[in-house]
Amino acid sequence: MRFRHPDGTTVHLAYCTNVHPAETLDGVLAQLRDHCEPVRRRLGRDRLGIGLWLAKDAAHALDTDPAALRGLRAALDRRGLEVVTLNGFPYEGFGGEQVKYRVYRPDWADPERLEHTTALARVLTGLLPDDLTEGSVSTLPLGWRTTWTDARADAAHAALLTLAERLDALADLTGRSVRVGLEPEPGCIVETTGDALAPLTAVGHPRIGVCVDTCHLATSFEDPHTALDALAAARVPVVKSQLSAALHAEHPRLPAVREALAAFDEPRFLHQTRTVGDTGRLHGTDDLGQALTGDALPDTSPWRAHFHVPLHAAPAAPLTSTLPVLKDALTRLVGGPHPLTRHLEVETYTWQALPPALRPRGRAQLADGIAAELALARDLLTDLGLKELP
Repeated sequence: MRFRHPDGTTVHLAYCTNVHPAETLDGVLAQLRDHCEPVRRRLGRDRLGIGLWLAKDAAHALDTDPAALRGLRAALDRRGLEVVTLNGFPYEGFGGEQVKYRVYRPDWADPERLEHTTALARVLTGLLPDDLTEGSVSTLPLGWRTTWTDARADAAHAALLTLAERLDALADLTGRSVRVGLEPEPGCIVETTGDALAPLTAVGHPRIGVCVDTCHLATSFEDPHTALDALAAARVPVVKSQLSAALHAEHPRLPAVREALAAFDEPRFLHQTRTVGDTGRLHGTDDLGQALTGDALPDTSPWRAHFHVPLHAAPAAPLTSTLPVLKDALTRLVGGPHPLTRHLEVETYTWQALPPALRPRGRAQLADGIAAELALARDLLTDLGLKELP
């Protein structure tokens, strides 16, 4: 979906296909048929943006076989779909029964991460619509904190410098610019937007920036305006933003709240949980179950958990979502005289990880839910003065 900002800039809205598990190119093509095109039809649009997640096998197939890449591009056109952004965070196995910490491997100290991201950038230049010359890729925020060393930090820095050189060369070769954004996430080396400033200013390249995920932003209790102002002051570009909402518990000490939270403690994904203590210090656990066990986390202040809840359907009381944080961030991102980013992506990959009563039953209900999320995002954008384009 495309929108015209009052300054004339085109802003793109997509939804991320990591909600649909697929490891191969055949699986991706099936996604377009079974999920993406039905969502487009529900929205009554001739064209729908999707943020493709390409696992390593699918990315490799597209990068090494020009015919396969042309075939995917033709399938997108045929089904009324377009791609301006890729989700390059998960490497493989994101649809597995237990993802947890595996999603952070390989990290940016591992050569495989550089090669995979480079392949994604090359693929994206072949998928961009004919009238566009700029794409984006979101990626891992360096690595998980407990495995990090000075040597790995040096290797990651060198890899990002190499990536920047490759992106420059790719732009010279194709006439299309791809930017890559580190996506801050709780528990990682780059947990917050503030953590991104040092490594990204050290790289100092306009094609390497930040992907602001508003669920992660909220989970870490970051103020959107303060965070985005700091990025702007440091000249760190917001390559893209993922529009998402975290799980919020206002009174975690209450037994009823604990019981409600426990329904979201599931075995597939990691749900980092955070709270701000009496001194203003951020406290956290790696997973929601750890927070609910004993006194691992102070419970006198609100808790937020990294669980991407549907934008249009906040959990029932006594829980809620951080949709207000998303709205504040979006106001700063695209509500000013000029947009800070042109690529927006709804990313609720946890539909099938919701408590059983809230999960969609089959493809039709999932398509309904994704379409409802996109409709809400569309309304937020038009409320900010953007005009929806055909």
